[in-house]
Amino acid sequence: MSLPTDTAALERALHRYGAHHPDEAATVAQFLELLEDPFDAFVRERREGHFTASAFVVARDGGRTLLTHHRKLGLWLQPGGHADGDRDLSRVALRETQEETGLRDVRVVPVIFDLDRHRIPGYGDVPAHWHYDVRYVVHAGADERFVVSDESHALAWVAIADVAADPTYDVSLRRMARRWIEGSRQAC
Repeated sequence: MSLPTDTAALERALHRYGAHHPDEAATVAQFLELLEDPFDAFVRERREGHFTASAFVVARDGGRTLLTHHRKLGLWLQPGGHADGDRDLSRVALRETQEETGLRDVRVVPVIFDLDRHRIPGYGDVPAHWHYDVRYVVHAGADERFVVSDESHALAWVAIADVAADPTYDVSLRRMARRWIEGSRQAC
């Protein structure tokens, strides 16, 4: 099947990610399968599941990440959200970072850093569904002041080493922290 031009870049990026992370071949295959779905997987109206994007926000010193205490889920997580039709998921990750944290001096590395498919519980009239989360590194600049949005209870800069070692954090967040520490850091 030939993908529309606006999704071809994501297809190439997923294949590159898979080449660098062969142990995640099954996950990459799930994301590629969703990309080929005839129903638009970039909108939340695709109730079975859809693409989201999030950001592993790294402080200028490289040793801390900015986490949000998610209002609906009650967990400390990385900023992120729905694509809402935008097929440039690195742009979505950057936009969500700015909206959820108030950080302005930020830049995204437009290379996939992590993939995570996770189930979102039902909430109000929205049934449980899958998020196919494509994650990018977002670098903060010198100004690390943040603003807590309506989507969060709180925000906090946390040492990446602490995130990697603390089993109370989400397993995928700990995986990203370990990946960062182990040297899979994105080039600046």
